[in-house]
Amino acid sequence: MTESILSPLRTRQARPRVGHITYLNCAPLLWGLARTGKLLDIDLVKGTPDVLATDILEGRIDIGPVSLSEFLQHQELLVPLSEIAIGSDGPVMSCIIVSQVPLEELDGARVALGSESRTSIRLAQLVLGDMIGVRAEYFLCKPDLESMLDSASAAVLIGDAALRAATLARCRSELTVHDLGQIWREWTGHPFVFAVIAARREFAAQHPDLVSEVHAALVEARDLALTEIDEVSQRIARWEDFDAELLRRYYTRALNYDLGDRQYAGIAEFARRVGLPSNLDDRVPRDVSWSI
Repeated sequence: MTESILSPLRTRQARPRVGHITYLNCAPLLWGLARTGKLLDIDLVKGTPDVLATDILEGRIDIGPVSLSEFLQHQELLVPLSEIAIGSDGPVMSCIIVSQVPLEELDGARVALGSESRTSIRLAQLVLGDMIGVRAEYFLCKPDLESMLDSASAAVLIGDAALRAATLARCRSELTVHDLGQIWREWTGHPFVFAVIAARREFAAQHPDLVSEVHAALVEARDLALTEIDEVSQRIARWEDFDAELLRRYYTRALNYDLGDRQYAGIAEFARRVGLPSNLDDRVPRDVSWSI
């Protein structure tokens, strides 16, 4: 019998399932992963912040961005990666309150929540309740500014919808735009972290080398994208509602992808204000020898 020239199929290792938020704030990470070739090493799962949070908690993805509120509530299941997160250190542009009245006049008023991020909702409630001192009536709705303001005195929006709403609102003198990243910075003195990149604790224990590889790939992707941000902005502007200069300002002056001591202090302050624990020493360093 003639021996087959085909070698037996080897048993392959499954790619790690990595979440990706389908907002413009995460587009540079996708660009960097594609440019380095590391996109081929992961099984990318796209979704909104709330969907991806559910996916990682229920085991449908292994690593991904997790809204800070969700992470703080589920630290027994998740472990954050060091060095990289999604946040701001001042105005963020994409987490806003658009109001038809001064914020001080929102006591008892209806506030529409068009956000899909529980962290942004909680931040807005903290600002209005604890800082401004008003007790509003909140309700969820689709993130469309016109329809939101038809039934509410103010609207909370995040992501691409917030960028569009801010542009529209500034053309209408009766509306004011309040940047929640800027308000938090002025109120507390800390940066704000909207989402951490976390791994399922069980997956990290079983596959520490894979987690470290993804971790290193994400940091490399971030760093490369920021060095090529002019081209990133120009490419995205071809297909989106925003020009390249606005996108460049968004990526370089509004968003912050770092996770260091100042960001950890901001996380601890948010956790304290919402009454949740934060074990900030329990995180994954970018080191292949790490194990949980």
